[in-house]
Amino acid sequence: MTDTAPANGEIESYSLVELAVTRLRREILSGRSEPGERLVEEQLTRRLGISRAPLREALRLLGQQGLVEHVPRRGARVATLSDRDVQELYAVRDMLERHAVEQALSTPAKLDGLRAAVDRMREAAATGDQLEVANAHRAFHVSLVALSGNGQLTAIYESILVKLQLYMAINLRREAELAHADDGVHRHERLLEAVATGDPAVVLTALAGHGARSYL
Repeated sequence: MTDTAPANGEIESYSLVELAVTRLRREILSGRSEPGERLVEEQLTRRLGISRAPLREALRLLGQQGLVEHVPRRGARVATLSDRDVQELYAVRDMLERHAVEQALSTPAKLDGLRAAVDRMREAAATGDQLEVANAHRAFHVSLVALSGNGQLTAIYESILVKLQLYMAINLRREAELAHADDGVHRHERLLEAVATGDPAVVLTALAGHGARSYL
């Protein structure tokens, strides 16, 4: 029987890609790297201790996640969106959320995903882990839309969040800097309470005052 197991070198290379993706994703979403900042291969290979091949694969994967873009003849940089793009994407996000709420709350909602996301957000805010705050924020809103039971709607919604995740993280980071560290948690606790009422009108009112982009 032919042995199809990957060679040790392939496993090691894949591990280096994962390492680079994790490190660079954390730097981008935690604010150490800003939109439009160049990602210089020579500097990154030296700092991460890896060769160009796994770095380039990591940058390709981050591009699929909407965090990195490749500019012809200029290399890679942290992804950017115009102000118009950001506002339009948030408008689409809001529309999908409203539609999901109108569908979801006509039947009893299962709120475990929302509660778990708020718990994660609370713990991350207490330790100052802004990346985990951003992750929990996205998980909350995906769980909210998933209550609709519409898998295609949830998938489209998640694709919008991929494009917006850097700007959502910037908004949350600025909120933490300019307001109380727990303000973002309290906003989502209030939204959870609104969802628990089972009244779509109450939830839509809470969403309208949610302040999802107040600090952009």
